[in-house]
Amino acid sequence: MINSYASSDAAVAIAGARAGADVVRTMYGQRLNRIDKGAGDFATAADVEAEQAILAVIRAARPDDAVLGEEGGQHGDAEAVRRWLVDPLCGTLNYAVGNMLVAVNVALRGGAAAVADPFSGEVFSTDGATAWVRRDGAEDALLAPTPATRLVDVNLDPPFPGAPGFRAVDLLAHPAFVERYRPRVVSTTLALAWVAAGKRAAYVTDGGDLSQSVHFAAGIALCRAAGCTVTGIDGAPIDEAGRGLVVAADDETHGLLMSMIRSRSQRARTR
Repeated sequence: MINSYASSDAAVAIAGARAGADVVRTMYGQRLNRIDKGAGDFATAADVEAEQAILAVIRAARPDDAVLGEEGGQHGDAEAVRRWLVDPLCGTLNYAVGNMLVAVNVALRGGAAAVADPFSGEVFSTDGATAWVRRDGAEDALLAPTPATRLVDVNLDPPFPGAPGFRAVDLLAHPAFVERYRPRVVSTTLALAWVAAGKRAAYVTDGGDLSQSVHFAAGIALCRAAGCTVTGIDGAPIDEAGRGLVVAADDETHGLLMSMIRSRSQRARTR
């Protein structure tokens, strides 16, 4: 457990993410009953226990803060200035079928955040101004986004609120996309941390306002602190009028993707 008086918010986020990751890693490979959440979504005992471990860290270090958890819902005042957003196991479907592409997300709204990869041991984090990655046995390294990989992660999961104006499959079929990039589908917001770390050139998803989402808040905070370009799929700031998410390693990559999205959207409107 961390010292509740000496620790920074970033340290709390890191400790929480690590605690959740320990549970996820320990329970991996076990036969876990699925807890139905409706509309094809579900949780497992690993999701629930990981969230409890994260909550224990936050409660010990910041007992007066509110928390919104993916599984347990709201704890404390929903209108509190200090509110933690927790997704204890992003990528539950991957995890349930034995795929290790998952993430643990912990974010203080408007502040520090951490994303842990339970299986690589990497913890990506930010204090709200700088972003870095921590690996076991190594010093923290600043995150350095780059489009060099030309790999773009695209979320293909329903629902598709942007259709017909925006459809991910249309972006993937765009001639300019095919010529310049290669698609990847990780099905977890670990991909956002990879954009910040230079492992991906960009990430694109449909959706509503994702800035306060337990799934996306930590990854968005990382990418912003690392210097990525972050907007909605309509180019608007995500915490204002934006919907969905386009995160790119640099302005050039973002501009190219936005031009492809807009050209497809214009065609859809004229049909």
